[in-house]
Amino acid sequence: MHPRCDETPQWAQLQAHYQAQGRGLDLRRAFAEDAGRFAHFSQQAPHVFADLSKNLWDRQAEALLLDMARACRLEHSRDAMFAGQAVNSTEGRAALHTLLRRPRGLALPGDEPFVAQALQEVHATLDAMLAFAEAVRADAQITDIVNIGIGGSDLGPHMAVRALQAHQLPGRRFHFVSNIDGHELASVLQAVRPESTLFIVASKTFTTLETMANARSALDWFAAQGGQDVARHFVALTANVAKAAEWGMSRTFGFWDWVGGRYSLWSAIGLPIAIAIGAAGFRDFLAGAHAMDEHFRSAPLAHNLPVRLALLDIWYRNFLGLPSRCIAPYHAWLQRLPAYLQQLEMESNGKRVDSQGRALPMATAPVIWGEPGSNGQHAFFQLLHQGPDVQALEIIAVRDSAHGLAGHHQMLLANALAQAQALMQGRASGCGHRHFPGNRPSSFVLLDALTPASLGAYLALQEHRVFCSGSLWGINSFDQWGVELGKQLAQDLQPRLHTGDVAGLDGSTAGLLQRLAGVGGRAP
Repeated sequence: MHPRCDETPQWAQLQAHYQAQGRGLDLRRAFAEDAGRFAHFSQQAPHVFADLSKNLWDRQAEALLLDMARACRLEHSRDAMFAGQAVNSTEGRAALHTLLRRPRGLALPGDEPFVAQALQEVHATLDAMLAFAEAVRADAQITDIVNIGIGGSDLGPHMAVRALQAHQLPGRRFHFVSNIDGHELASVLQAVRPESTLFIVASKTFTTLETMANARSALDWFAAQGGQDVARHFVALTANVAKAAEWGMSRTFGFWDWVGGRYSLWSAIGLPIAIAIGAAGFRDFLAGAHAMDEHFRSAPLAHNLPVRLALLDIWYRNFLGLPSRCIAPYHAWLQRLPAYLQQLEMESNGKRVDSQGRALPMATAPVIWGEPGSNGQHAFFQLLHQGPDVQALEIIAVRDSAHGLAGHHQMLLANALAQAQALMQGRASGCGHRHFPGNRPSSFVLLDALTPASLGAYLALQEHRVFCSGSLWGINSFDQWGVELGKQLAQDLQPRLHTGDVAGLDGSTAGLLQRLAGVGGRAP
């Protein structure tokens, strides 16, 4: 059992350091006094450059945070995850998503006995999945791919397919259906034809309520429209092959119980990505992630980018009290990135007890929110610049564009740079309405180009960052019991909407249910 971060001597030292700074660092003074600040707080990792110098920390704070990580035996926790130990303690299993991008036959020191066999199965499934993806790409009759899934079976593939548009096969349209709200599926079905559509039904258990309801409606629509050959037009991504067969789906690609949903886009759940960018592109995607895995696994903590980001997160959340992190990608194709990172961070680390079940005395996951940066400037950046609460901001920029429109990309990049500069420097004014206090923090993450490899590396970076902060807080980042209760209650309430039965319900739920059920207890 490793000590939690608040149980280390460095915790009190960090509190004292924060107080000694007058409860905060002035970035403008910090740059004036330290000519090497940018060099020290910026770093190149595989495919990703990060400038952390405009954040509200100094070298002493970082050194104390690093000592705290060592005291918490972070490296031991990292190695246990890579080796396949049961780091998902509440479910008694490994969290071995890194195995999904490990090269064939590569053994790591300390591997658990099952890992070698599991790696063979990973590559056998990967080969079969990519062969199928290539067959779909070669089939000119298939023009539309509809992915039906929710949570990790939607957010990752949806985000990546949109992000990698420059690498997609022309003539294919990709649709993503996740919401149980029938308006979403209905709008997709109006735009496709049964003979030219491939439906991908993605559910680990093949029992997920929203996914299975949408899949049943899609199958009914397919039959009503005269669709022929379900086996050709429907494919299942699941660990429950028998259940998929009951639905008439004979083609299935599986994955394993050590793959958490929010970490699953590297597995067969990534089939939409593979169809979009091809087998070679998907292997580049995995290779980029593996390069970041190796950086995280082998780099010293002081030069380990996922670790440094996690330490900054803990500094902000627990010492400066910053409640949220805004994600501002300055690339329109990364529009789904904030939603993807919301699940990764908040489902992983939104916990109130540690892995031993003890109530935590400190805050954990920040609220993650955001939009593409250029749009955000005209929406919520007002709050970032002049709001009473300081928020952490993370800008993601891409140096090279994939379009030929003159001047656009330079304007975009100039805006990204300017926002970070303005937040830090501020502008003094005697008119309060026009006064910018400045000293507002930001991180600046830069990719040379938005490619399968760079996206893979960036996403792996974020996974490891979340793992590190969770490990230091002493929580299990790999379960998500908090999503279960509402789903269970919905199963009880659904038939009540038809019967109007309110027995045993609280007054608010009863009143709302009666209003929704309508006169006579029938749902509208």
